Amino acid sequence: MESTIVQLKQVTKKIGSKTIVDGLSFEVRPGEVFGFLGPNGAGKTTTIRMMVGLISISAGEIKIRDYSVRGQFEEAMQHVGAIVENPEFYGFMTGYQNLIHFARMLPNVEKERIDEVVRLVRLENRIHDKVKTYSLGMRQRLGVAQAILHRPSVLILDEPTNGLDPEGIRELRDYLRMLAKEEGLAVIVSSHLLSEMELMCDRVAIIQNGRLLDVRSFKESSGETEEVEVRFEVQDTAAAAAVLQEAGYQAQVNGTELSVKVSDRRDTVAALNARLVAAGVAVFGIRTIAKTLEEQFLEVTRGNRIV
Repeated sequence: MESTIVQLKQVTKKIGSKTIVDGLSFEVRPGEVFGFLGPNGAGKTTTIRMMVGLISISAGEIKIRDYSVRGQFEEAMQHVGAIVENPEFYGFMTGYQNLIHFARMLPNVEKERIDEVVRLVRLENRIHDKVKTYSLGMRQRLGVAQAILHRPSVLILDEPTNGLDPEGIRELRDYLRMLAKEEGLAVIVSSHLLSEMELMCDRVAIIQNGRLLDVRSFKESSGETEEVEVRFEVQDTAAAAAVLQEAGYQAQVNGTELSVKVSDRRDTVAALNARLVAAGVAVFGIRTIAKTLEEQFLEVTRGNRIV
């Protein structure tokens, strides 16, 4: 399998003397949900419009499956499904009729594929109802079904949770993750909602004023090297602190808890717990204190809160 589906290299967009997107570079892999996070006006929609060819690229390059959006537009777009604004359908037609109508404009989309995408987005019970009777969440799901009819390699969604109620947001999150896993899609989602991005995405690119500040991963790996805080709840904090200090860790005491910073979480925590128990220290609980996406965002933006 390819290691990357989408590549942005020093992508810049200028309108007159104003730079909207400034030297943006990142890659998106197959099978992952990649978040594009930033405040309103950060350049998210502008970047997405360049990715799907709705506006021109001032400088840099965007590649999809190694096809240049600037130089090989048709070949690149064959691998893209996208909803840039709210999905639009004929309200007087059923969901199924809308999909058939759209499929006629695509090569090699058989009835079996239409039925398959209907099942993937879980619209079987309402697909033969008129679209004007659909809720906003159902329209979003029908939009995703339409966008993946031609088996794209990447699905791009710009602020897909706008206007959805909590149940609709959760449904969207669940089936986007399922699509990434079952279809092997690279899913790119832009948003300014921190909590939803943290639940939905494998990695998040944080953008501000058109510039990429950082790319953060939510996936744990056995080779993880970033330090995390681990807290031990114990009966005797003084004895526990002495054991941890002997192991080379300076513990901070807070009530009945001690906290230490570790890099190799699994092996180190197990070893420290074994030392405490062997020394006769009763351990009541162990928990990891991970930074939330909001804390990470404030860290990389130096405290500028997202709107």
